[in-house]
Amino acid sequence: MSLPVILLIFIASIPSLTPGKLTAAECQIKKWRLPESANNKPQVVTNGKQPTPAVLIPRVPVTCCLNDGSCLDEALYQNQADKKALLTSLDRSLQYLKTTRAEEAYKKYPVSGITRDRVFKSLTRFRQLLLTTNSPTELHKAIENEFVLYQSIGRDSKGSVLFTAYYEPLYTASRTPTPEYRYPAYKLPPDLGSWPRPHPTRLELEGADGLQAAKGKLRGLELLWFRDRLEPYMVQIQGSARIQLTDGTTTTIGYAGNTAYDYKSIGRELANDGKLPLEGMTMPIILDYFQKYPQELNVYIPRDRSFVFFQENKGAPAQGSISVPLTAERSIATDKSLMPPGALALIRADFPFANDTGKLEHRIVSRYVLDQDTGGAIKGPGRVDYFLGTGKLAGDRAGVTVGNGQLFYLLLKS
Repeated sequence: MSLPVILLIFIASIPSLTPGKLTAAECQIKKWRLPESANNKPQVVTNGKQPTPAVLIPRVPVTCCLNDGSCLDEALYQNQADKKALLTSLDRSLQYLKTTRAEEAYKKYPVSGITRDRVFKSLTRFRQLLLTTNSPTELHKAIENEFVLYQSIGRDSKGSVLFTAYYEPLYTASRTPTPEYRYPAYKLPPDLGSWPRPHPTRLELEGADGLQAAKGKLRGLELLWFRDRLEPYMVQIQGSARIQLTDGTTTTIGYAGNTAYDYKSIGRELANDGKLPLEGMTMPIILDYFQKYPQELNVYIPRDRSFVFFQENKGAPAQGSISVPLTAERSIATDKSLMPPGALALIRADFPFANDTGKLEHRIVSRYVLDQDTGGAIKGPGRVDYFLGTGKLAGDRAGVTVGNGQLFYLLLKS
């Protein structure tokens, strides 16, 4: 499970695709929009009750323009480890698609023409192409010949998708409470299904200071104890963590369930109260604020009524909502009521990368990814959360990832 860092949303106005020779600006912007023909021919899908607007529109693959590196997944042919990571992610989705769980999911999937069998064959063929092509251009040309791209209508029905990123934090924790390690993460209550609705809020479950849970429903469900109040809360936002235990061993914890409330961004709450400007807000800025004013954690964390429970995974990697391990840079989270689980996607957006000096620099890139996760705040066709891996650098990158891009799914031609 992923819950994104909801920060600044900036949107570039992007004109629609036009025929003929494309200018440099059109190469970078126009061609990525949904074609006007798609807007002129509204499609519908059936969810079993009534027709609803289609969220994925089939189109021909985007043609690359001269010197437009953002059209290609160049990383695959620059680093064998990157190609290996994508192959691993592909194999995990193929494994999922063989399960009865996938069979049931696709029986309910609302977009006509996107079936489990077609998705499976598409991943299998793409895997073959990945192994036999020698350049990003060669791979792109093969995709143009054999695949249809289904583009998300985005948040504006023109293809604009908001991208954030998430990661697996690395923290120190204790198996027993101590004066230093006082703030717990909790196991899933065995009777959660019988809790009356509305569920208790975060404030009711753990108190304003995060230390009162032993007096209520969470008594005895403590999984691990953390040193900093913000750490178990950040694990709830990210959905998993890798843990260095005080006894010298390591473990991992992952999402096990949650209460029935939507996530509320503490960053946006800070902005609403005038404590920080919304424009330019990033997770490092939010963390710096709470380092300066730690008492404010007792004000803002309780405003997020949602609460996440965990299970110990004993070193296993972070898992997505389709129960396969996530792959850094090659897994995404979307709204699984709308997007095809386990499917192959192409994303294009602005992401931060560390240069040779360790400084983060933003570049617009395309990446082939597998849709393997979801999140409480990932709602609608205009949201994607991009998994960046484990540890501090992944966290630094995730904290400043926010911007507009495009989302496509690759399906073999019928």
